[in-house]
Amino acid sequence: MPPTEEDRYLVCLVCLVCLVMQDRLDELNKPNRPDEPNQPIHQYGTMPTPRQTKSVRRRTAISTPMASPDRQITKSHFHGLTVAAFESRMAVEITRLIERHGGNPLVTPALREIPLDDNSVALQFGVQLTTERVDMLILLTGVGTTTLFDLLKTRYPWPSIVAALKQTALVARGPKPVAALKAFGLQATLTVPEPNTWIDLISTLDEYRPVKGLRVAVQEYGASNHDLLEALKQRGAEVFQVPIYRWALPENLGPLRQSLDEVIAGKVSVLLVTNAAQVDHVMQVLGKDGNVEPFRAALKKMVVASIGPTASERLRQHDWPIDLEPSHPKMGVLVKEASEQAHTLLNAKQ
Repeated sequence: MPPTEEDRYLVCLVCLVCLVMQDRLDELNKPNRPDEPNQPIHQYGTMPTPRQTKSVRRRTAISTPMASPDRQITKSHFHGLTVAAFESRMAVEITRLIERHGGNPLVTPALREIPLDDNSVALQFGVQLTTERVDMLILLTGVGTTTLFDLLKTRYPWPSIVAALKQTALVARGPKPVAALKAFGLQATLTVPEPNTWIDLISTLDEYRPVKGLRVAVQEYGASNHDLLEALKQRGAEVFQVPIYRWALPENLGPLRQSLDEVIAGKVSVLLVTNAAQVDHVMQVLGKDGNVEPFRAALKKMVVASIGPTASERLRQHDWPIDLEPSHPKMGVLVKEASEQAHTLLNAKQ
């Protein structure tokens, strides 16, 4: 019986397989070069032997030295400089930030917050809010916002306060009052952009609507902002202040005086100013001790970093140098950018 077409196809296929296998055997039986050991073949190339793998790893480890401590330090680093700050409310946080960026923190509060014994003004605001009319409430601080609302809740039902606030334009000077409002289930009508100065606040109001003829309440913090109050009055607003707390010097001035002595002695390289009132209080203590001029002289050899325009304005009033303002008026940004620029700024002063 003659072979069929299918038989011929199978014969050809078998021959082809045989040829491929012979080529493979020839490749495996090739003699190695003198410097090549017998090696198994990997589909992507020659696989190294275990000994070669160890050798490669060993060479890699030797050719990549361990980073020295100096190389491991990031660009953002004080490199052991003593960094002073007069922060009170966030003293622990700024201490940790300074340490995180390689500084030696010297943090001593220059002020303390004292709740007002007489809350009659704040309670009167509650009367106006719930029974009369308040067109706009300007909230300047997160702590002040929380304190004010907690106080009102002791005298008035919270639903009635919320109902009245929803008829009032709520102006938040930055993210902290916004966060305080959210904690009470409320939302700011306007949020003042960075750097959150009174000038930014007035500009925001001017863009929003005229305040002429409006009853505007201003939640104050520590001390009155006379520039803000005057700007509102000049625009025709009926302004009434709602103080919540005031600032005072620390009860024990010993730690603050010791820090100021360290600055005067030239033992501090960087000073971080996070609040304008800190400057006023430091100057009060320096004035009592007769150390204003030695302190100013010491500042000229240091890096003085101000958290933002409001603090910088107070520094200029007291003839303090300003070497740095951060890109954003936040404590974390202040410490980070001060650590990045401190050595360059110090070298320029030498």
